[in-house]
Amino acid sequence: MYARLAFPSLALVTLLAGCSSAVPLQPADGANDPACAEVMVRLPDSVGGLARRSTNAQSTGAWGDPAAVILRCGLPETGPSELPCFTVNGIDWLRDDSKAPIYTFTTFGRSPATELVVDSDHASGVDAVDAVGTAVGAIPATSKCLSSEDVFG
Repeated sequence: MYARLAFPSLALVTLLAGCSSAVPLQPADGANDPACAEVMVRLPDSVGGLARRSTNAQSTGAWGDPAAVILRCGLPETGPSELPCFTVNGIDWLRDDSKAPIYTFTTFGRSPATELVVDSDHASGVDAVDAVGTAVGAIPATSKCLSSEDVFG
């Protein structure tokens, strides 16, 4: 009798598991950098109340259904930029708002760099960079954002 009950339950679990597919993403060229592995094991289970989802690419993360926050580690370190640079909990980020309401935040002064793409219609960029800060902080800083005082004295 128990065998008859176990099989339908297993079939139901398998059917339900098939409903949540992995988020299809493209890995960064440097996704196999060991520093990215350190980031990945520290990623939070949720970002701004959005649950983490599985992805199909190395050194990537996604939150929300549909995915509203996407992370990729393994990008080349960013150099000087005209994009605004700001610091959240010790992590420097460049903000690209050219595709608003989709914002791209890229770590500044860390090699490899990490990119965070946030759909601001469904998530807060500040909440997202704050939530992944501890994970991204596993990559040591090589430089930092400059303030106007640093530039103009």
